Amino acid sequence: MSNNLYVTATEARSGKSAIILGVMQMIIKEIGSIAFFRPIIGDHVFGRVDHDVNLILKYFKLQIPYNDTHAYTLSQARQLITSGQEELLYENILKKYRQLSSKYDFVLCEGTDFRGKDPGFEFDLNANIAANLGAPVLAVVSGREKTADETCTQTAITVDTLEQMGVDIAGCIINRVPDTFLRDTAGRPKCQEQFSKSFPVYVIPENRSLGSPTMDDVKRWLGAEVLYGKAGMLNLVDNYLVAAMQISNFLEYIREGSLIITPGDRSDIIISSLASRISSAFPNISGVLITGGIELSPSVQRLIQGWTGIPVPVLFVESHTFDTVQSVNELYGRIEPTDSKRIATALGWFGRYVNVSELTRRVVSQRSTKITPRMFEYSLLEKAAENRQRIVLPEGTGERILNATDIILRRGVADITLLGREEEIRAKASKLGINIDGATIIDPPHSAYYDDFVQTYFDLRKHKNIVMDVARDRMSDPTYFGTMMVHKGLADGMVSGSVTTTAQTIRPAFEFVKTKPGVSVVSSIFIMCLQTKVLAFGDCAVVPNPDARQLAEIALSSAETAQIYGIEPRVALLSYSTGTSGSGEDVDKVVEATAIARQLMAERGLDFPLEGPLQYDAAFDPEVAALKSPGSTVAGRATVFIFPDLNTGNNTYKAVQRAANAVAMGPVLQGLNKPVNDLSRGCTVKDIVDTVALTAIQAQQLK
Repeated sequence: MSNNLYVTATEARSGKSAIILGVMQMIIKEIGSIAFFRPIIGDHVFGRVDHDVNLILKYFKLQIPYNDTHAYTLSQARQLITSGQEELLYENILKKYRQLSSKYDFVLCEGTDFRGKDPGFEFDLNANIAANLGAPVLAVVSGREKTADETCTQTAITVDTLEQMGVDIAGCIINRVPDTFLRDTAGRPKCQEQFSKSFPVYVIPENRSLGSPTMDDVKRWLGAEVLYGKAGMLNLVDNYLVAAMQISNFLEYIREGSLIITPGDRSDIIISSLASRISSAFPNISGVLITGGIELSPSVQRLIQGWTGIPVPVLFVESHTFDTVQSVNELYGRIEPTDSKRIATALGWFGRYVNVSELTRRVVSQRSTKITPRMFEYSLLEKAAENRQRIVLPEGTGERILNATDIILRRGVADITLLGREEEIRAKASKLGINIDGATIIDPPHSAYYDDFVQTYFDLRKHKNIVMDVARDRMSDPTYFGTMMVHKGLADGMVSGSVTTTAQTIRPAFEFVKTKPGVSVVSSIFIMCLQTKVLAFGDCAVVPNPDARQLAEIALSSAETAQIYGIEPRVALLSYSTGTSGSGEDVDKVVEATAIARQLMAERGLDFPLEGPLQYDAAFDPEVAALKSPGSTVAGRATVFIFPDLNTGNNTYKAVQRAANAVAMGPVLQGLNKPVNDLSRGCTVKDIVDTVALTAIQAQQLK
């Protein structure tokens, strides 16, 4: 195995950018210190920098100077080779590569884009560069617009040629194949022989949402002006419709994702196109492109600017319709660093069809001893996706919730149920330009489950003098309804709180989900992702002032929860005193809690290091630990920090989050029979995705 990998295609438009995203995520999950290198970039880059370099650096937040990421343009490389200076080319590429490899643990390399006129030249160039760098190759073969036989033949030629050139092959990805490919190749000896190589071969079907351009791509490609609808610029364009006929006929040709191309003097077409977007009787168009440099009449401009319906991008170009159509036919989808939907689709698609664990073993020679926030987050999403759980989100009409749902479904992290009025949720999603087709939508008061839930709640709470009318009101509340879905096994977990308080989120769980056997207190942890390590802080969100017994249970629950997420528990119960250096009522509580925790560990058959009282610096810093608690198995190495009260814990986690620029995931509730987790009202879309993943992993442990 090596500390590098070279990803190369065999032709243009192979979907290599999506593969690079998936491979980078795969490696960065294992190795925190990783560089990206393109020995040869294109001559005419899309914008001022190379597209793929820009994508990888920005999305993965790699702090590498742009000029360090490449050596030559394709025309420069060709000139050196044709002038007999091939050795100089490879020498300088190797020099630049070594500058990166001396600073980073792993270098992911990407080959050329095959946008030149001589694909054979580029193929040989990439193979020779990989050989000179000593990098194994992940070959990407395109199945786009090919028959099964053509794809199999292309794969065989690619692999045989690379082997003849002495290149070590880490694997082969046959990308963008039609849905029928595997069926067509099932009984063909030629393809079966190709698929039984000593290295893995993965087949990834075409995904139109990755290959199709967005309206923003169209704008940049044509240099168009946006007249209206900037909120919809990420709409995907699936087809082009040149409109030059009467409205009654034109409307019959509209398809999902159509880009309507029409001259500026066809106000009737423009207005009817906008109107079609708010009609449920017609497919959703992606936008309108006005050609010919013909400015809209003032009245139509006023109508468009005052449009309050679903945002539909309206673009304007000076070129004539024919020239414009010729130009957009050359456009294809490009993944931009800010396009979270397309990136989520690419990563989810890669994880679905590539055996990531197998490929990782082949290309990663060593695991880093350091864990970065990015590594931890990706491992969470991957673990959640391995065994998808059903997560219910009660706040179904929330914009952040809907955007997170789109990403979760694209990444395959979990199966999502949204609560709320279906027409309102779908209208909101359509307005936001997101796809939630894979989600289940339930309107609690009109659900087939409603009457059963009301009766169940009444039976569970009648000892508290709950009457039937109150039970109906409670089950009309999405948070109560969602919690009941978890209780009844119709969902595996619930995430809520983006617009409600923590108390509103967890009160239903306290009422009828209840605590696990042997656990008397529900508490929480925050997963704190620092720059080089991941820690668990508990309890920073639920129990204001735990007594010694509760503190002991919080310590054990926190250790068990941390272990679920791959954090090896070494538990420190914190105080303002380390060992016997101080005294007082607060210290005594931690001393008693430590003794109770050890007793409970013995009773429950648990085995992990646990010490207290420890000051935070002694628990965290090995040098301080050597002075204050020499020989300790926890001091200086603690991974689970238990705070003596909510005031201390909540302030400390926020201080660490801000001062250390740490990522705080949570709070993750623990001690309940089934997972119910709370969101901060200031949560981001990313926070929601992470919390759903955390909840799904909790649910996996209960099955």
